[in-house]
Amino acid sequence: MSKPTIGFIGLGLMGGNMVENLQKRGYTLNVMDLNKEAVAKVLERGNATEVSSGKELAEKSDIVMLALTTSKVVEMVVYGDNGILAGISEGKTLIDFGTSIPASTRKIGADLAAKGAGMIDAPLGRTPAHAKDGLLNIMAAGDIDTFNKVKPVLDDQGENVFHLGALGAGHTTKLINNFMGMTTVATMSQAFAVAKKAGVDGQQLFDIMSAGPSNSPFMQFCKFYAVDGEEKLGFSIANANKDLGYFLEMVKDLGTESLIAEGTSKGLQAAVDAGLGQNDVPVIFDYFSGLEK
Repeated sequence: MSKPTIGFIGLGLMGGNMVENLQKRGYTLNVMDLNKEAVAKVLERGNATEVSSGKELAEKSDIVMLALTTSKVVEMVVYGDNGILAGISEGKTLIDFGTSIPASTRKIGADLAAKGAGMIDAPLGRTPAHAKDGLLNIMAAGDIDTFNKVKPVLDDQGENVFHLGALGAGHTTKLINNFMGMTTVATMSQAFAVAKKAGVDGQQLFDIMSAGPSNSPFMQFCKFYAVDGEEKLGFSIANANKDLGYFLEMVKDLGTESLIAEGTSKGLQAAVDAGLGQNDVPVIFDYFSGLEK
């Protein structure tokens, strides 16, 4: 059975490695990205074609995949002039691998369904290195028949592929996961910053906290920066700030609030405003350390 043709938009660090993995596994690709250097790397590996619009990409591909930065960008690519919606047709599937607002995902899914096309939201866990080897964690959601149709391709991209329910459940789960993770990192980083201000040795604080139930990979990442000065988490403050904003928007859509997320979001935004947006999330330690001059 021949492999489906893949259309891929978003050749950043994660998306570019995902495309390389698909190429190694024998898929034919149509690609699009504003970064022409990234496109050139894909074309050099062969079995890939650059397209000029989302419409053309959707027309020429069986499955359209997105690895984009924000819900706003996803909507622009889908709904813009010569966008994906204009070119997609019955039986095709759109997969959004980014972290998007669930309400936006469901709206796009409904508009695709009106044209007979399916949608899966499938945010990712793990790193770009895992993407290159097809070892991602994929939190997929959507109509079960659509999921089963594209699962062989997802299995080539992920070591662990989960089906979480109706469309939007993947993005919902990812936002909850990132709310927990980024709040934990911000809290632990501030703990190290307060210790520094109070004259408590950071290594000693780590030794004590890690001997109890607070011990976790997140604490290790925070210690790597706060004590050792190394950035190892691989997730930026700007991305964390975006995801916390999306989490708060989702919570509002659900008719409730999260004071904890609001506090974390304010800290992340302040760190972005301080010029730390492209740094690893544990570098928020520097912002917390400098609160008092």
